[in-house]
Amino acid sequence: MKIDTAKSATLSAKAKYKVPFGTVSVTPKARQLINQALDSNWLTRGKFVQEFEEEFAALFGVKHAVAVSSGTDADALACAVLYDHGAKRADEIIVPALTFVATGNAVLQAGFTPVFVDVRRETLNIDPERIEAAITPKTRAIMPVHLMGKPAEMDAILRIAKKHKLPVIEDAAEAHGAEYKGSKIGAIGDMAAFSLYAAHIVTTIEGGIVITNDAATAEALRSLRNHGIVGKFEFRRIGFSAKMNELEAAVGLGNIKIFSRILGKRRRNLLYLIDKFKRFEKHFITVQEEPHEKIGPHAFSIIVREKEPFTKDEFVAYLDRSGVDSRNLFYSIPTQCPSYAFLGKKIGDFPEAEYCSNNGTHIGIHQDIELKQLDYVAQVTEDFLRSKGIK
Repeated sequence: MKIDTAKSATLSAKAKYKVPFGTVSVTPKARQLINQALDSNWLTRGKFVQEFEEEFAALFGVKHAVAVSSGTDADALACAVLYDHGAKRADEIIVPALTFVATGNAVLQAGFTPVFVDVRRETLNIDPERIEAAITPKTRAIMPVHLMGKPAEMDAILRIAKKHKLPVIEDAAEAHGAEYKGSKIGAIGDMAAFSLYAAHIVTTIEGGIVITNDAATAEALRSLRNHGIVGKFEFRRIGFSAKMNELEAAVGLGNIKIFSRILGKRRRNLLYLIDKFKRFEKHFITVQEEPHEKIGPHAFSIIVREKEPFTKDEFVAYLDRSGVDSRNLFYSIPTQCPSYAFLGKKIGDFPEAEYCSNNGTHIGIHQDIELKQLDYVAQVTEDFLRSKGIK
């Protein structure tokens, strides 16, 4: 059986978009490996998964990588490792209030209670100055998210974690290739969980992976992804069914070969759009790259500033009519996601996260977008502002 795959495919819902939000690249090498896997009749936990884990670990400069079935499972398994170190059910893990809902879901799925902390509006990341107030005797870890590929303030987070003897689990779902003060994001904390969904720089279409330098942690992760099995058939942990299959790993192996090319193209697009949006800085807060960091770009965030004569919804509608695809800037999970009402939080408890959600959007800067398309985004933004009487 042979599979014929396109070079890339849009992830936007509508074909009309001149600037689609996302894309996925499947290389000829990946197509070749997929066919090899199909011909082998060995489709789960085979040699391609192991090879992909080894190459991913080498790419990020760590000793161990454990591939799983999704980024959510990667987060959940990283949390579940804490039970090997004395954690109890319903203990707490600190996470940012503004993030993709999977972060909070994974904490709950692992049996813990998420304790949300507000973010900084300018970075979208957890505010370190608010973390210590959220720490209780039941806190078992801090899980910063590097949202949009922008590194969280890891020095401050690590200082707090060390003071309180807490491990740090990096949610690096969107931060492939990001760096913080010369260190690769994912190799700074005790563990890091990555999503390998189609929209990300390294993709297996669906999938996730956890990296660590600790051998015992890696062993626990391998057990947890396979129902908690140790050895042939001994169930020592409450585990998950979260294994990566050979077809996904084949896509990942092909994708890693072009990692530098994809990262370079996305970084070029990010820096170009940052420069283009400087003339709109009175009206929008956009992601910025600081001298101490390198963003591993997922998307380009745009937040409407306070007291502007227009709303985020008006801007997004204008983008849509002009053929520029966008997505909402996530939600304040504890106050804007109905499924989290059981926590008892209310609107106003996380004002920065709520502001970003109510007034923010993000657009694609992926590897299939050319500079002329980003020029078009800037022109559409300028035309929108003029339509509102702003020159």
